Amino acid sequence: MAKIVVIGGTGLIGSKVVAKLREHGHDAVAASPNTGVNSLTGEGLADALVGADTVVDVSNSPSFAADDVLEFFTTSTRNLLAAEAVAGVTHHVALTIVGTNRPQSIPYFAAKVAQEQLIRDSGIPYSLVHATQFFEFVGSIADISTEGDTVSLPGALIQPIAAEDVATAVARTAAGTPSGDFEIAGPEAFGMDEFARRALSFRHDPRTVVRDDSAPYYGAQIAERTLIPIEGARIFETTLEEWLPLNPPRA
Repeated sequence: MAKIVVIGGTGLIGSKVVAKLREHGHDAVAASPNTGVNSLTGEGLADALVGADTVVDVSNSPSFAADDVLEFFTTSTRNLLAAEAVAGVTHHVALTIVGTNRPQSIPYFAAKVAQEQLIRDSGIPYSLVHATQFFEFVGSIADISTEGDTVSLPGALIQPIAAEDVATAVARTAAGTPSGDFEIAGPEAFGMDEFARRALSFRHDPRTVVRDDSAPYYGAQIAERTLIPIEGARIFETTLEEWLPLNPPRA
């Protein structure tokens, strides 16, 4: 069984990945600032990677400001790759996003593109898991799109996925051999406005969701199919209707 270091291993996805890997007998190490490992500063990286076969990066920037997120993903990825080269790591796994290879102007996506290129150019065998939007972010998407009692969102298609399924995909990838780029998604595609409308309705949220194709998504305009997977994506089974009863909104 492999030693697998999970950067961001105490977060939403990382904690699930660590648990799944340990269930299958792997030596999974949860590495994050909380455990003394900081990929942005390099603190603790060398010690954490001693004897590691695989590194999984599911870390995320604490700030989504354009300059901050670019700095986070490029600096932390450079630090990781340099430490992996010294440690002899043979598989780098990173969680990224569906749509980074399509025309768009989302600063967060641009930062992930830069991260992906660093990984491809590193010479270390890699897997890049491109995921669609998580069900878990439906509340925050609605909140940043709210003015008064109205939520304005475009009808651009989205095919969201449960965080649990994302973690399953990442853990399986980490336990396997490098597989390059591939996409994962949930089973249903619908408009972003419909995504929010279904969730808010189920949660008895009084806000009204309206479709406005000029409305931004995280500050940028998106095309109809930017956020949905291409043919050949790995599709997971959890539906929004199955996920909602098990995931009440945060207080």
